[in-house]
Amino acid sequence: MEEKVIFAPKTVKIKGGEILIRLLREEDGPQLALEEQAQGWSTTTEKFETRMRDFAAGACIPLCAELDGKPVGYVNLYKEPGGPFAGTGWPYIVDFAVLERVRGRGVGSALMEAVEALAAETSDTVCLGVGLHSGYGAAQRMYVLRGYVPDGSGVWYEGRVWDQYAPCVNDDELNLFLSKKLF
Repeated sequence: MEEKVIFAPKTVKIKGGEILIRLLREEDGPQLALEEQAQGWSTTTEKFETRMRDFAAGACIPLCAELDGKPVGYVNLYKEPGGPFAGTGWPYIVDFAVLERVRGRGVGSALMEAVEALAAETSDTVCLGVGLHSGYGAAQRMYVLRGYVPDGSGVWYEGRVWDQYAPCVNDDELNLFLSKKLF
């Protein structure tokens, strides 16, 4: 019996070289966590361990961008969306990041091309949630330029639609949900 290929690694040209887009590996988590901590992020290896468990359970496909043999970015495609897209069956992009030291070279675009191509294998629409503080500014801009549109439900905080004029904290839990027609 032939084994199904979940994602075939591919080399992509970027500004100043090439990257390899491949499946995330267990050994990538500690390296990425250290790099993100050096950027001032509060990343732990736990989130990467969670992605690997979810991958083993068939819940997601975790992708990684590798430059010069080291992981420099990642994105995850989940089968079941959250937020306002729960129940649609649309693939759901989660936890997209590119290390600051390699931004502006096309790494993020290459990861998004790969994850959108994966999503297009099962759906004509893909969705995601993005944080609203300035740390997400580059991602917010990229999503809009790539054709993602807000769903219209407004701001979500801590997993639910946040009431108009209700106070909240501008942290990672404050999100806007967007979707994109793939074809």
